[in-house]
Amino acid sequence: MAAPAISFAKNFENEKPFRLKGNINHSVCQWSFGYLPLDELCLLVKKIGFGAIDLVGPKGWPTLQKHGIHSSMCYTAGSNNLTKGLNDPQNHATLINDYKEVNPLMKKAGYKSVICFSGNRNGMDDETGLRNCEIALKEVLPLAEKNGITLMMELLNSKIDHKDYMCDRTAWGVELCKRLGTDNFKLLYDIYHMQIDEGDVIRTIRDNKQYIGHFHTAGVPGRNEVNDTQELYYPAIMKAIAGTGFKGYVAQEFIPTAKNKTDSLWEAIKICDV
Repeated sequence: MAAPAISFAKNFENEKPFRLKGNINHSVCQWSFGYLPLDELCLLVKKIGFGAIDLVGPKGWPTLQKHGIHSSMCYTAGSNNLTKGLNDPQNHATLINDYKEVNPLMKKAGYKSVICFSGNRNGMDDETGLRNCEIALKEVLPLAEKNGITLMMELLNSKIDHKDYMCDRTAWGVELCKRLGTDNFKLLYDIYHMQIDEGDVIRTIRDNKQYIGHFHTAGVPGRNEVNDTQELYYPAIMKAIAGTGFKGYVAQEFIPTAKNKTDSLWEAIKICDV
């Protein structure tokens, strides 16, 4: 039996804020709606009826705070380079310093999550990459634990968007979580990326719920809207996430294609609020 159709984004301009069900904590990534100044994105978020924005660095936090918007996933003040990550000892000194510097800033602001990346393989085997990431993270995690901050390593596909990225499978990320043995390190499970490299999204989420601290969304293929123009059925995925008891954030990270791009965000929140 076919899943019920989801209509493509239509005019939401006169919509009132949604009465959200409270099962999913919604957010949106700043970069994917980067055509809007951060002030305007904050106003849109408030108009729709949720209260968080992902992937904002310290310079943007005063703007969020002015609007009463939470930073659900922080950047450091450093480069946040996806390709030059924690798996390469040459990057350790810079990255360790970045994470140690952002910790007190996050604590003062009341933010809890900061993103990190494995980096590219560059010929490195999985075991070496795991060991190198473990070494670097063990330098940072004691301070994170003290400040109640969680580092989240993002799972990214290496097939289409991020060729050669190391943390491109859930199993690799879970192994790193197990080696570190702390609740202050978890995975950012990007549904779009893992559909491309792994598939079997709902089973993977359920089987690894204790290691996942955050989610990103987008449609497959194309990284666009999460409606019925793509292959993932987000209402079922969101129900599975809620069913695990997950209390973190789900951030929309699609690139809108609708003529009125803000309509796409209204629609995405409506689809994902199960």
